[in-house]
Amino acid sequence: MSIFDRYLLRLFVKVLLASFTSMVGLYIVIDGFGNLDEFIGYGREQGGLLKVVGDYYSARVPWFFDHASGLLALVAGMFAITWLQRTNEMTALMAAGITTKRIVRPLLAAAVVVSLLGAANRELVIPKVRDKLVRNAQDWLGETARKVDAVTDHRTDILIGGRASFAADERIQEPTFTLHRPHGEFGRKLVAENAFYHPPTEYQLGGYLLDGVTQPANHAELASAYLDGEPVILSSSDTDWLLPNQLFVASEVTFLDVACGPQYREFASTSELVTGLRNPSLDFGLRTRVSMHSRFVQPLLDVTLFVLGLPLVLTRRNRSVFVAAGMGIGIVVAYFAVMIVCQALGSSGFLMSPALAAWAPLIILAPVAAALSQPIWE
Repeated sequence: MSIFDRYLLRLFVKVLLASFTSMVGLYIVIDGFGNLDEFIGYGREQGGLLKVVGDYYSARVPWFFDHASGLLALVAGMFAITWLQRTNEMTALMAAGITTKRIVRPLLAAAVVVSLLGAANRELVIPKVRDKLVRNAQDWLGETARKVDAVTDHRTDILIGGRASFAADERIQEPTFTLHRPHGEFGRKLVAENAFYHPPTEYQLGGYLLDGVTQPANHAELASAYLDGEPVILSSSDTDWLLPNQLFVASEVTFLDVACGPQYREFASTSELVTGLRNPSLDFGLRTRVSMHSRFVQPLLDVTLFVLGLPLVLTRRNRSVFVAAGMGIGIVVAYFAVMIVCQALGSSGFLMSPALAAWAPLIILAPVAAALSQPIWE
């Protein structure tokens, strides 16, 4: 690596860090003041205001980087080139016989590294903090009632729903489990006061413990129901660890699938999404399938955005930093417009399959980027 490469990369990193810090700081200030009353209240119970704010936003910094990494690389690259032009260093380099391709090469390598960091952040960091990301400032402790999105367990054909969910104890208030197919003699509905989710363990299946069962009225007299030899509904009549007013419904649909739905899946890793797609109890739908395919193409799209914006700075005559920023914003708007339209078509199932919807932005934008950057590589 030459002295010039190190100089240019230092400039790139400085702009990248300054842009990221300023954007995150602005986001925290605006969002923090909007939720200040909630944070003060939580601080009285959780060891102080700073602890709550730090815990809350420490999960949102990786989320912010995930959404802004491609934009940050573009801004850093454009400002690095613009700085060379404003200080006439670009003219000196060209006069020394250094080609534009040679100047851009370290910046392109830096953009690739940023895109890979974004991918690692999506796969390794965000899944570890997703429990915090699905909670907002109004329900940071998980004690506020949230709407339940009814989910069907496709293995057992049981629709899992209820009045409200509480994340703190993974509880569904007034659950209603609708049986779309007969299971034993339990009828069509299981109604209780509360349902508590129990994750699977080495010794017990995962599912929901229904407490205070009111329907069917004679549930304590009914035998447990099985499907293909696997338990579906366990009754206290032949299950010694259940109380007379309890039932246990075995299910691979987790509490977060019911309480958060697609929002929770957005923060899952690709391996978890693949495992979920293989789960016979779940149907992720087209939107989640588009999101999963997008994981593979996103690093390429981040680099494509960088290649789209950089030629506009290298080939223009105006050396204003603000003009460069405005042109970059125009590129970004067009880039995200193409992505949003393609993903919307894939999520709706109209014209595009999920795989095509994820790869279509690259198919559209890559040739444009190659055409715009052709003078750089000649």
